[in-house]
Amino acid sequence: MARTNPLQFMQQVRAETSKVVWPTRRETLVTTAMVFALATLTAIFFFLVDLLIRTGLSSLLGLF
Repeated sequence: MARTNPLQFMQQVRAETSKVVWPTRRETLVTTAMVFALATLTAIFFFLVDLLIRTGLSSLLGLF
């Protein structure tokens, strides 16, 4: 592998960094809101599934 000197390395880093497309503030806020909404929906779903299983098992074990 070819070795580059520190100056070339920094130039290459700067060139690659300039190619990065950074999200806008709006995109960041929308994405963050979506993550929180989906996390909340997932938590509610698993809470309901847990409640259903717990109720079913309690009823089943209450028969004995």
